[in-house]
Amino acid sequence: MMEAPGKTHATRSVIELRKKILSGELVGGTRLLEVPLAEELEISRTPLRDALSRLAEEGLLERGRSGGFIVRRFTLADVIDAIELRGVLEGTAARLAAERGIEGPRLNRMLEIVAAVDDCFGSGHADIDFERYAEMNAAFHDELARLPQSDVIAREIERAARLPFASPSAFVPERADDMAFTRSLHVAHAEHKAIVQAIAGREGARAEALAREHARATRVNLESVLMAGDRKILERVPSLALVFRD
Repeated sequence: MMEAPGKTHATRSVIELRKKILSGELVGGTRLLEVPLAEELEISRTPLRDALSRLAEEGLLERGRSGGFIVRRFTLADVIDAIELRGVLEGTAARLAAERGIEGPRLNRMLEIVAAVDDCFGSGHADIDFERYAEMNAAFHDELARLPQSDVIAREIERAARLPFASPSAFVPERADDMAFTRSLHVAHAEHKAIVQAIAGREGARAEALAREHARATRVNLESVLMAGDRKILERVPSLALVFRD
C-alpha cells in the first residue's frame, strides 16, 4: 500500500530536518517558523506540523511556550544521563533474558553478531573497520533489547537510545587516530562476549552488571573524542553538534 502524499511529505521533512539539526545547521535554541520552513521544504504546513511533532517526540525539538517548536539545547550532563539511562534499561533486558532463558536460534543470532564484530578488527591494534563496527554494534544492542521478548522493555530502550548521542554507536566515527579510543572498542567488544556468555549461562545479576557497565563505553568514547579536540574527528560525529557546552 502506497503512503498518502501528506504522510510521504511529512516523512521526507522529518529526514531533512533531522539532518539539519544533527549537522548543526539548525543550532540549539533556534525557533522554527512554519511559513518560511514550509517554503524551504516545499511542503504544506500540515505535513510540516506532523514532522515537527515527530521530531519533538524524538527529543530533538521542544514546544515553545508561545507555540511553535525550538531546537533543543543539550548539556554534557544531559548526554551522560541519557547514556546512563540506556545502560540501566539494557541491564534489565540482559538480566530478564538470562533469568527467562533464550532458545537456540536467538542465542545463535547473538553469537553470529559477536563473530561479525570480531571480523571488524584487523591484525593491528588500530586496524578497525569503523563503519562495519558501528553497524554490527547497533545490531548487537537491537538484539539485546529484544532478548527478553518484552515489548515494554524493547520500546523503552528504543526511546532511551533515540537521541543520537545516547545511541550505542553514537561516538564511533569512520576512523580515529587516538589509541585510547580504539582501545576502548576492543574493551567494548570483550564486554559483548561476556554479556552473551552470562545470558547463556543464566547468570542474571552478572549479565545485568556487565550490560550496565558496557553502556558506559559510549561515555568513554565521547570523552575520548572531546579530549582529542580534533576538528576533523568532531565533524565525523554529527551528534556532537547537539551538545551545548557552557
